[in-house]
Formats: sequence, structure tokens, C-alpha cells
Amino acid sequence: MRKMKPIAVFGTGSDVGKSIVGAAICKALAHRGVHVAPFKAQNMSNNSGITPEGLEMGRAQIVQAEAAGIAPHVDMNPVLLKPTGEMGCQVVLNGKAFENSSAVEYHARKDIYFKEACQAFDRLQERYEMVVMEGAGSCAEVNLMPSDIVNFRMAEYAGADVVLVADIHRGGVFGQLVGTLECLPQKYRDMVKGFIINRFRGDITLFKGGCDWIEEKTGKKVLGVLPWYHHFRIDAEDSVELEQCPAVSKLVEGVPAIAVIKLKHISNFTDFHALADTPGIQVVFVEQPQDLSKFKAVILPGSKNTRSDINWLRQSGWADRLTAYEDAGGYILGICGGFQILGEYVEDPQGLEDHPGTTPALNLLCVGTILKAPKTTTLSQFSWGDAQGEGYEIHMGQTTRLAGDPLFDVTSRNRHFCADQEGAVSKKGNVAGTYMHGMFDYDAIKFKWLASIGLNIDPGNVPDGLSRKEDIYEQLRAHFETHVAMDDIYVNYPCP
Repeated sequence: MRKMKPIAVFGTGSDVGKSIVGAAICKALAHRGVHVAPFKAQNMSNNSGITPEGLEMGRAQIVQAEAAGIAPHVDMNPVLLKPTGEMGCQVVLNGKAFENSSAVEYHARKDIYFKEACQAFDRLQERYEMVVMEGAGSCAEVNLMPSDIVNFRMAEYAGADVVLVADIHRGGVFGQLVGTLECLPQKYRDMVKGFIINRFRGDITLFKGGCDWIEEKTGKKVLGVLPWYHHFRIDAEDSVELEQCPAVSKLVEGVPAIAVIKLKHISNFTDFHALADTPGIQVVFVEQPQDLSKFKAVILPGSKNTRSDINWLRQSGWADRLTAYEDAGGYILGICGGFQILGEYVEDPQGLEDHPGTTPALNLLCVGTILKAPKTTTLSQFSWGDAQGEGYEIHMGQTTRLAGDPLFDVTSRNRHFCADQEGAVSKKGNVAGTYMHGMFDYDAIKFKWLASIGLNIDPGNVPDGLSRKEDIYEQLRAHFETHVAMDDIYVNYPCP
């Protein structure tokens, strides 16, 4: 197998488009016949997924693996930090929950995690022709550089060339690029191969003078200017995406709407992409308590700190709004943490989320949850009557149905046959909960749920969420290669 020098995609800041550029490069290389894999040493996100082995990793590298046409593996994201509050996080190491850690405690163990990341990278490089690396946040945080395990320290270990991504939509793109280089020691500046300017609006030809100035000022090439796109959607990792969702005030009158409560510790918000892309309905995220009667259904999504979010729902007034909505016959669905929130209580004897204790939940479903290890991480196949689906489960809690009926029949977990019942449905039938992330990616499940809330929508010829993905990645590749000098990024030379 030929071995080629890795490419590292770094950013001038957070949410500048590193993950999308990394996915585009993976897809473009795979299109050229390169056996390529993504890699990010350390991820910080509550938007994660499950590998075929039943291990947990960041959503961005799962997307990049899909774009590369390969199965995701935890070597692609050996360290995952899942924030549980302002100062702490759960550390997922090589796909398994490792410890709950404060920021200070985590930084004290950075050398251990860097060693694990290097070993994961080495294993990937052994199995693939080329590795496309992704950095985190800004690659020029001078106070964090000595303990960095994901940006230049990792790229230096890998012997990678660096592509620096900047976001022109934010403004100040010249300062972003020049300032980032100025903050770097010379050895790191020399690793930067060139720049990609992301999220451009307007006539690109008018920016040629800007590109010329950047190249003259820095001595580095502008590899491409990527226009803003709206004709396809890639799963995002950062919750910044939620800030760009349509507001309730923008709802189109006469079109059925579904609300997703934007919890303080929301996780796995990409569960709702396939639902939002369904013609004939609208999906909005709502944060401020309000009258819910205008919505056909309300969804409580996943949460990384269920007990804290229960308290927030009560203190903010959301709990009363949800109870009134249910009393009036409104349909409510809870997924993962949202499922736990709808129950009678969440017991935390070990203090996994906060101090040990029990938090009364919303009491809209007859279930009770105990938070305890080990963490459940499974790829699961399930059925709902005659509708078949596949999803993934990521949760620390064990939930017991105290009354009522199950929602799904689970037929396998991590490729092992089982005959389990999962989830719960209230006696009235208008409240349901499940641990199954990704349930809306399967049209049979999605349209059956829509019918259960009174929306009999014709699916037409629109492909389901899973079959759309390959088309979307191909659209991303075409968009990327139209505007970026891929031949300058991909140079068929051996790894040193």
C-alpha cells in the first residue's frame, strides 16, 4: 500500500468549517481512489455516535468516515470530551467512558491522552494510504499550545502539511489569517501549506484582490474560496448550528410545525435533520417558554446532564407549559435524556451528573431512571409494528417501565440477536419516550411517527435519510472541487 503525507485541516477559530472541509477532502480523495481515513486526536462535543463495534466517537469523524466510504472506528477520534457543565466533562477514551474530569484534572493528564492519540494515529496510518487530520478551535491559542494534543503538536508528530481554514462570513478574514500566523512559532508557520477561505457570499471574482494581498503578505497560497451553500446539509458537530435554526416567528402559517425544546445541555441534535428535511412540515428549536398549542408535537431531545435540565425546565416555566400541553392532548416525544426527563424520577446514587440524589422528573411517563455505569453504547436494529429501523443508543441511565406499553421491539444490539422491548408509551398514547437516536433516518419509522401525531404525509419519491447521505457527500465534493485547488492539496508523495 502506498503511503502519503497526511493533511491537517486547522482553523483560525471555532466553527469556521474545519469538519466540513475535512469531510470534503476525504470524499475527494476517495473519489480519486485513495484509501483515506479521518482523524481528530481530541474532540469536545455532546454530538456523538456509535461505531459498528459499539464504541462512542465524535459525530464529525463519523461523517468524515462516511464521506471516505469506510466504517467509523474509534482510532479516528481516540479522545472525546463530553461537557456536563461549565467546568467538567466526561472523558471517552478509545470509545469507552473513562472518567469524569474537571478542566484542571484533564489538563494534568494531557501527556497520557497525547500518547493514546499518537498510538491511534499510528494504527490508522498503518491501515490507510492517507490520513486527513482535523484540529480544534483556533490552532493559535498561545496559552494552550504547550499542552496541545490536537493541533500543531499532533501535526508535527504526524509529519503533516497544514491547511488553514478561515470564515469570511464573520468578517476580519485578513486579520484571522495573518494574526494566526503571527501567533505561531516559525516551525509551525512553515508547516502551513495554504489557506481555504470559507462561507463567501457574493461575486468571488471581486475577492481576487483580497487573495492577492493575502498571498503577498504571508507568502502562502490561497487554495480556494468556498461559497456559502444551501442546497445540501451535512451533520454538524457544534451546537452553533442551533443558533442558525429558523425562529418560531418565521413559521409559515398553515404548514404543520414540530417544536424541539433546546435544553441547556442538549446533545445529538442531528437526530432531527431527517425530520426537518421532510416536505410538508416545519421543525424549530425553541428555548424560551411559550404556548405550545400551535405545534403538532413537541420533542425533548438528548441531554448530557438530565438532572440539571429537569431543574431548568421547572425553573424556566417549561415544565408547566409541557404539562398543560399534554393535558390538552398534545403529542410529546422524548429521546434519550428527553425520555428520562419525561419519567417520574432520575436517581443518581453515584453522583455521575451532580451530587448524589434523586431528582423528580416531569411525571408524564410511567418510567423511572437510575444513572449508573456501565455506559450503554450500541448500534441497534428495531421495529415498530411492521416498520423497521436502525439507530444507536448512548446513555448512562437504566430506565424501567413502571406501567404502560413499550414503544419499540429491539431485534439486535451490536450485531448480536436479542428480543427486547424498548421505550414507553403513556396510557393515553400521546406521550412516548425512547433511547433510540437516529430513528427518523428511516422513512418507515419517520412517517409512522408522523401519522401517530395526525400527520399523514405522502413520502413521495424523496429518498430516506440514509440513502440521501451519499448524494449529499457527492454534492459536497463537487462544490469543494469547483472552488478549491484540490491538486495543490493532494500531492501524491510518500509519507516521510
